[in-house]
Amino acid sequence: MPQINPHYNFNGNAEEAFTFYKSVFGGEFSSIVRFKDLGDAGAHIAAHEADKVMHIALPIGRNLLMGNDVPESMGRTNENENRSKIVINAVSKEEADQLYTGLSAGGQVEVPISDSPWGTYFAMFRDRYGIEWMIDYDPKYADKI
Repeated sequence: MPQINPHYNFNGNAEEAFTFYKSVFGGEFSSIVRFKDLGDAGAHIAAHEADKVMHIALPIGRNLLMGNDVPESMGRTNENENRSKIVINAVSKEEADQLYTGLSAGGQVEVPISDSPWGTYFAMFRDRYGIEWMIDYDPKYADKI
């Protein structure tokens, strides 16, 4: 079965955002490529953007969270656009609380973590980098994750 791995564009703070995500999820980056690493292929990138991230990947379980900085020459990414949400299915209520506390710090909470009307433990928020997340713990399915 195919995997779905989210990829996000940032306006020059991809490395900062991914360092934050790494602090919440743990692990190590599987890849980080800077524009200066592209050689001639990156020649159109302004010198002040050479150290910006062309590609970064953080393994989370069997999936990857990926991103990059958008060069100024390509215009700014709208950080307040209606992006798709990343849904995290937690394996325990404690894990859900930990992820919610970490990821929502400095962000905007839409739905605080609590018992939902549909029987799960749920939260919905935008992190400090504008990425939208949903955390869901369903005790009926936790052993299948």
